[in-house]
Amino acid sequence: MQYNVAQLLKEPIGSSRSYQIEEKYTETLRITDWVVGAIHMVRTHQGVLVNASLDVQTTVTCSRCLKEFPRPSTLNIEEEFFPMVDFHPGRKLWPLPEDEGDLRIDVDHVLDLTEMLRQYTIGDIPMKPLCRKDCAGLCSLCGADLNQRYCDCNRAPVDPRLGVLADLLYPQKG
Repeated sequence: MQYNVAQLLKEPIGSSRSYQIEEKYTETLRITDWVVGAIHMVRTHQGVLVNASLDVQTTVTCSRCLKEFPRPSTLNIEEEFFPMVDFHPGRKLWPLPEDEGDLRIDVDHVLDLTEMLRQYTIGDIPMKPLCRKDCAGLCSLCGADLNQRYCDCNRAPVDPRLGVLADLLYPQKG
């Protein structure tokens, strides 16, 4: 997701460009499976303002049953990118804080939206994603997927003081 914005940076404030994006990702370290949407770029007094509405699908792992599942979502993005070099000699570039280093337009005037997409996608993933609301998860004793089958494990908690007696009923293997 790289765009050459050299011509846009030469134009007056308020000039804009619009792009449609439709990409699939197949790399092993991808953050999203595919992205589709519209990107609108506007020239500002400091750089380029990017507004985007992107539909993405990300493969995430269920926090209960540990199975991967596709999770579609819509990302609404608004970020301003700042050039590292200026077309107009003598004009001062605005300083950018250290933590905003990913919002730079490189020296070749290429605006790379990949890192921004990665950050917004990670921020959109829930802390505990579920493959479905009623996911039963895994048995804490045998590890069986309770969505697929019922396990016969004894779920009653054993008082630690009676653990020796429980070992008589259920001898340890090994």
